[in-house]
This record gives sequence, C-alpha cells and structure tokens, in this order.
Amino acid sequence: MTAARPHGTRLTFADASLGRPGSPVLHGVALDIPPGEILTVVGPSGCGKSTLLRTLAGLLPLLSGSVAQDGSPLVGPGADRALVFQEDALLPWRTLRANVELPLAIKGLSRTERRTEAAAWLARVGLADHARQLPHRVSGGQRQRVQLARALAGQPRAVLMDEPFGALDVQTRAGMQDLLVDVLHGTGATVFFVTHDVDEALFLGDRVALLGAGRLLDVRDVPHPRDRSAHDDPARRALRREVLTSLSG
Repeated sequence: MTAARPHGTRLTFADASLGRPGSPVLHGVALDIPPGEILTVVGPSGCGKSTLLRTLAGLLPLLSGSVAQDGSPLVGPGADRALVFQEDALLPWRTLRANVELPLAIKGLSRTERRTEAAAWLARVGLADHARQLPHRVSGGQRQRVQLARALAGQPRAVLMDEPFGALDVQTRAGMQDLLVDVLHGTGATVFFVTHDVDEALFLGDRVALLGAGRLLDVRDVPHPRDRSAHDDPARRALRREVLTSLSG
C-alpha cells in the first residue's frame, strides 16, 4: 500500500431508541465501541441487529438519544465508514479491478494510483489473476473477497458488516473469516460485524454484543479472539452457552 493507514474511530450510542417512526426496534441502547475493536453482534431474527448497523452507517436516523463518532454527532453516511453486506453489490459491468477502484476514485486518486492500489488489494485477497474478470465470471466467495477489498481500499476508519459471509458454504465461510482477520491486520479500522453464527461471533470478536427483547442485553469480552484452537477453552465454552441461551430466550 502506498498510503499510511488511518486509525480507527470510536462509535458511541447513548440512551438511543432505534427503528422507524411508529415502529421502534431497540430502546435505551448504551454502547461504546473503541477505536480498532472488532465488535460482533448476535441476536434472534428481527431483534434489531441490522437496524443498529444502518444507524451507524447514517442510513437511519435515531428516534431518540444520541449516536456519535469520536464524540461528534453522527449525521448521515460518510466515506470513512464502509459497508459490507451479504449481497456483494458489485457493479456487474465493471471488472473486479474497476470495482475496487470505486472508493479510490471518490477520494480523487489519479488513474495510475487507483490501478496500483486496486491491484495491490486484489493481490492481498488472492485475486490478482482475476482483475479483468467481470463479477458474474467468478464464484460467490470470490465476489465477497472483492467486496472486502473494495471496502478496505478506501482506508475507512470503520467497517460495518451485515452478515457478509451468511450465504457462503462452511468451508468458504471459514476461509473468509481468516481472510478478514488477515486483511484487517494493520489497518486500525473499527469493525461492527453482525452475524447469526455464534461460532463466527466468538472467533472474530474482541467483544460480542447480545441483542434481544428490544434492547441490548449485554456486551461480553471474548476469551482468545481469532484463535480457532481455543474452542475448548472453558471460558470460551461458557460464553458460547450463554450466547446460545440468549438466542433461544
């Protein structure tokens, strides 16, 4: 990479009610996500995980309370907060490299700089030989790699991820989790990662937030994050049982 990576950003909710007017989903949310943390978020379907993410993205205004970025009110979308969804949302008429170049063009980089950065990111996600392919010519897992490269190429201070690996098979999903950890290394970005998969949440997260019953139930530290060999650690197993109980409650 040719440019220094920015540090992460602090994202904070204070007594926040979220949802749409007349249809609140979450009430009284108090949550502080420090710079550089990977926070995973789990909860039953319809509990407000995506609502929380879309509020952080600036796509959904609060009903009450406050949401802040580095102590300033968060108002509207921002280029320093990148979104990654389950659907890859790549532009089908653009090559993989041209898709990765999009946030770089928005930042005003020259054509040469864009190509150099995009090529470097495609290489980092293992797709250097596919740069000129169109999205429909590669697999779903490869498209998700491109989406990840595109999100990080713009050097965001926060990456907001909504079930990004949910449609992938088990083996590809595990590979994408490992890839995410690898490509995040050194970026300093704050990550907000929504998932239904408890094991994914406990592998990726520094902390895991539990949602349910219209509120934020708890935020717990994860023992040994990003260490697959720690799945039998007693503290990790106890937390897994607690999360599963919260999902079924």
